[in-house]
This record gives sequence, structure tokens and C-alpha cells, in this order.
Amino acid sequence: MSPSPAKRKRTEEAPIKHSEFWLRDGSVVLQAQNTQFRVHFSVLARHSPVFRDMEELPQPSDGPSVDGCPVVCLPDESNDVEYLLKALYDPTFHSQQKLPLAVVGALIRLGRKYEFRDLLHSAAARVTGEYPTTLAAYDAMSTFKTIEDYDGIDFDMVTLLSENNILSSLPLAYYCAVQMTPIETFLDRACFSQVDLRRCVIGQKRLFLKQFQPGYTFGWARKWDFHDNCTSPVVCRISREDFLAVYMEDCDILALAEPKCLRAFKFCAPCTRHATASIAAGRKKIWDELPQMFDLPPWDQLKNDL
Repeated sequence: MSPSPAKRKRTEEAPIKHSEFWLRDGSVVLQAQNTQFRVHFSVLARHSPVFRDMEELPQPSDGPSVDGCPVVCLPDESNDVEYLLKALYDPTFHSQQKLPLAVVGALIRLGRKYEFRDLLHSAAARVTGEYPTTLAAYDAMSTFKTIEDYDGIDFDMVTLLSENNILSSLPLAYYCAVQMTPIETFLDRACFSQVDLRRCVIGQKRLFLKQFQPGYTFGWARKWDFHDNCTSPVVCRISREDFLAVYMEDCDILALAEPKCLRAFKFCAPCTRHATASIAAGRKKIWDELPQMFDLPPWDQLKNDL
């Protein structure tokens, strides 16, 4: 039997120089994954005490270097480092009205890790603005204003908020994620941690049941009391049955639905006023209890660790 061929040794790929951030007068080379960035230590140090301390450390004579510049290996995604450098070297980059979530996430992750405080707080303000802590602010929103929207953004936002301890925005992010999402979708979300997955599954069930309980958003429809001045008892009874059929059929989470949802139904004027007031009071209760639906502390105890 002939001897088996010798296995080839695995060779590491040579690092790639970033096309934009390879500055000829740069004084340090950052390497993230297989990409190298030649930039200025002074620029990094000006915005980050972590890099400021790093710059002041004596560089070992036998340490890795490229073109006389020390190489600092970072355990971060190369795309994240690229977005960070774009924000540092071009202030207009992160001051755009809307940014992709990938950019915002990079500035939050690296901003926390390396203490780029200005970039961190600017990026965090975008996510807390899109996922506010008051019902009035939520009602004032229609579309995303500072982050580019896309299908599935709520799932990615949950992960970003959870991993970076931006807890004040988590209740609404969870709510948006579970609002009209079958449970199978959660199980398919590989990016979800076990904690986030559990909170979403439990919170979805709690919200669906709670929204139909007396005193909450749709509780008035389950236990119907005709208004004293009801002018069309038969029509209002049928409308109430139709309302329940629509809002219970698909098991959607609509606990924060606004009173305008009544427009499609033919309640008389007094019953419309009664249902409108009940919805307004009920959704306020849902909002006040929203964090606890997902096993989080109350709103006033949710602090961001930035």
C-alpha cells in the first residue's frame, strides 16, 4: 500500500490593506479580521481614552509592524472598524439624517468598548429616539426618522439593544418584534439569545391575553355594556361581534392600537365615544405594564449602561 500523501499545511491569508483607510502618513495599523487600516494614532487618541492610553505605552521593539507603524490587532468585525473610521475622519458621515442600522450598531459597539463617547451617545440617541419610553412619543411616530428601515429590523434591534444594555428601548423593541410574528419565526431567528427568545415568546402570549381583559385595550368588547344613550343596540351588538372576530382571529398583538381602529365598524355615536375612551385608557395601562410583559423592570427602573 502506498503511503498517504502528506497533508498540506494551512497557510494564513496575507492581510488586505483597506483601499480608503491606508493613509501614507498614518502612524498605526489597525487589523480587524483580515483587513488592515493605516490611520493616525493621534486621531484615535483624541476621541478615545483607551487609544490614548495605548498610544502612550512604549512599543516593543520586536512587535509586529508595517512600514514602521505598530500593528494593533482588534477582535472586531472589519466592517465595524471601517464605519468607526468613517465617522472619525468625516463628521458628515454620521450626521446624515438617516443611517443604516449596521453603521449605528458599529458605533454603539465600538463606542462602548473603546470609549468613543461622542459617537456612542450620538448613535444611541438614534435607537432610543426610534424606540421611545413614553406613549406620547410612540403615538407621534409614523416611520423611522434617523435609521433606515427594512423588513426584520425589529429583530436585529432587539439583539443590538440587549447586547449593549440599552434597556430603556427594549420593551418597545420586543413589542414591535412580536406584534404580528408567528412563534415559529422567533425560533428561526438564529441571532436571538435564549434570553431574548424566551422574553418574546412569553411576552407575546401575555400581551395577547391581556389586551382582551377588562380595563385593557379591547376588554370593553369582551364584556360589552351598552352605553346608556345607545341609539342602535342591534347594530352595535353586531359591530361588537365583528370587531372581536377581526381582532381575535389572527392572534395578532394589537394592544397599543389607537381608537381610530373603530372607524371600520358601525357603532352609534354614544357607543363610539364609550369604546374610544375605553381603548385610550386600556392602551395606557398596556404601555405602563409593557416592560413587565417581557420580564423587565418597570419603565422608571430601566437604565442604559452606556
